[in-house]
Amino acid sequence: MLKSVVRAVGAAVRLSSAASSAARALPLSCPTLRSPGSATIRPFTRSLWMLKNNGASSGYRPKLLSSKVLNPSVSCGCGGLHTEGDKAFGEFLSDEIKEEKKIQKNKSLPKMSGGWELEMNGTEAKLTKQLSGEKITVTFNVNNSIPPNFEDEVEQGQQQKSPEDEPEIVSTPNFVIEVTKQGGKHSLVFDCHFPEDEMSHGEGEEESDIFAIREVSFQPEGDSDWKETSYTLNTDSLDWALYDHMMDFLADRGVDNTFADELTELSTAIEHKEYIKFLEDLQSFVNCK
Repeated sequence: MLKSVVRAVGAAVRLSSAASSAARALPLSCPTLRSPGSATIRPFTRSLWMLKNNGASSGYRPKLLSSKVLNPSVSCGCGGLHTEGDKAFGEFLSDEIKEEKKIQKNKSLPKMSGGWELEMNGTEAKLTKQLSGEKITVTFNVNNSIPPNFEDEVEQGQQQKSPEDEPEIVSTPNFVIEVTKQGGKHSLVFDCHFPEDEMSHGEGEEESDIFAIREVSFQPEGDSDWKETSYTLNTDSLDWALYDHMMDFLADRGVDNTFADELTELSTAIEHKEYIKFLEDLQSFVNCK
């Protein structure tokens, strides 16, 4: 009788231990899956949706692609993000475009005198002409061609300038001049720029040069890349007489102060046109149109 009691107690203890082990292996909050024809029980793996939203206990049923937080409602159907800030941005751009078109001087690009032909490639402009067996090419890009405004900030209490009194924005790009002789394998290339102040290379000159030569080099004809292996003459330490002869050489081919004035006018018109186009593209992007 005592042995029977001991065996019964031992069996009860074993059943209790097995139940405790099963309880530790399977959290109470985890549902279980039972495969057909098998008595093996395994824990159910929670998805990120369940972990984030407390699972079935919260009554939440995840629906992919229907979250209002991750995908804000849009009216245009593009699926992009639209905010109140975007709306205000678009309205500002609309007003800015109208103002820029009001002050736009040239609806069409101004013509260059002297027989120059213009070819455009985005923000890059190329002017070419033929002259007695020579081909002269002038290339410039309007990007970063607006000089910074170094005017002092308006002092406190000082009356601000009206839009009519604001300085006119002028594009003064760096430009490259290539002179190629018929049948030649190399071009004489001048890297030029507009200095901040007008330069004069000799005493007694009535008119100063409004552009300056920075570097001179021979480059392979038709090669758009400047080869660093070709000798390049920097004009910073150049004899003034040699420099003046180079400027006269360019003037004889139509690259003089008149040309430089017309180039800045053309570049300014191109830059303003590209700026307006950029604003219009930016507005379309923000408004998703």
